[in-house]
Amino acid sequence: MANTSPPDSSRRSERSRRAIFDAALALVGEVGYDKLTIEGIASRAGVGKQTIYRWWPSKAAVLLDAFTATVDDYDAKGLPDTGDLAADLKFVLRATADEFNDPAFQAPYRALAAAGANDEELSRAFVARLSEPGTRLYVDRLRAAQETGEVAAGIDVRIAAEMLLSPFSQRWLMRTGELTYDFVDTLVDQVLRGLRPRG
Repeated sequence: MANTSPPDSSRRSERSRRAIFDAALALVGEVGYDKLTIEGIASRAGVGKQTIYRWWPSKAAVLLDAFTATVDDYDAKGLPDTGDLAADLKFVLRATADEFNDPAFQAPYRALAAAGANDEELSRAFVARLSEPGTRLYVDRLRAAQETGEVAAGIDVRIAAEMLLSPFSQRWLMRTGELTYDFVDTLVDQVLRGLRPRG
């Protein structure tokens, strides 16, 4: 007997969404953000552009969703806590350097960062969905270190997290130097020198 059940529209929608994400990420690496278009994404994904507009208002929104869908969700597990703050921070920042040096990661991240500089709404969404969750993980790890005495009691751990992350981001965004393990290790050592209890 023939199967007369209707096709699963949610499965079809998910396939289309995945194809759109893949197309957006591939195209931004090939043509750059300025030349990225909804039409181009639709053509590469094999969908009508109205399908894209039904789900997203702009190419920036498509790219942001596509990119965040590929980023690992660290919120559940947080940063490692082995009892050695310096080792934990170096481990995570080395892994982050590897990620930022990956061309597949660089193209969409740079495109979103550049577009966000001229688009306040995109910038706020980028911070809320990508930047802020990551920063909170560092804040939490530094606060835990503060509770065990590795970080001085009077330190503002939010600012301390930004002291680690801002030079990293600045070097990468402005291409002022390479993101190497030596750089990461030196950054961690110098920042922690100012955070440790005195005496």
